[in-house]
Amino acid sequence: MAPLEIDSLTVRFGGLVAVDNFSMRVEKGEIHSLIGPNGAGKTTVFNAITRVVKIHSGTIVLDGVELTHVAPHRVVSYGVARTFQNVVVFKYLTVLENFYVGYHHRIVGGLLKDLIPTKRRLIENYDMYREALKLADFLGLKSRLLSYAGSIPYFHQKLVEIGRALMAKPKLLLLDEPAAGLNEAETKQLVNIVRRIREEMGITVLLIEHDMRVVMDISDVVTVMDFGKKISEGKPEEVRKDPKVISAYLGEINSA
Repeated sequence: MAPLEIDSLTVRFGGLVAVDNFSMRVEKGEIHSLIGPNGAGKTTVFNAITRVVKIHSGTIVLDGVELTHVAPHRVVSYGVARTFQNVVVFKYLTVLENFYVGYHHRIVGGLLKDLIPTKRRLIENYDMYREALKLADFLGLKSRLLSYAGSIPYFHQKLVEIGRALMAKPKLLLLDEPAAGLNEAETKQLVNIVRRIREEMGITVLLIEHDMRVVMDISDVVTVMDFGKKISEGKPEEVRKDPKVISAYLGEINSA
């Protein structure tokens, strides 16, 4: 069973159809890229998966569970975590505390348990701290753990956002333009991290990306959108040669 199956998804904003009868299947263990020109509807698909926009028709199924009517704050409990186009970190919390935010849904909570330090809660806190340390080492952020997230370099803030998402233990990780604003060395480091997330953590990755070097280098499958519709899908080398893709998105790059 595929981790993610989107069938005939339509999202409208007033009279604008942002996503139009869109279907996509993401297989377990894939790094799957969703590309297209600005305004093609890519981020709206992410917002539909995470339920922060209204779905007008169609279904979204994750590991056999339909998410179409799940409340936004519950989606993470079903195994979906994400990053955003513009870096979103809690600037006045430390890197460690930002990681803790991602872990929060995994804690069996309640006001009484928060007020009274039970043995179970102490064990949970220890496990959370241990996972955060391990993840910081994985991302190269160990020396930054006690720094305020807003005070560290932009690339490291992106890694904090990825780390916060990984602390949620997702089945599916959504990365929205992770390479945007990065230099060549940072982009190579990011690509390596995304590969390791798939290979070492077994997490399926769906990413939106405009850097075609990243897309062609890292993707198992590429889906292309234009004006809210899917216009192509396949292996990176196949999609790159598709005339519809060249016309809609890759023309300038191929002619350079």
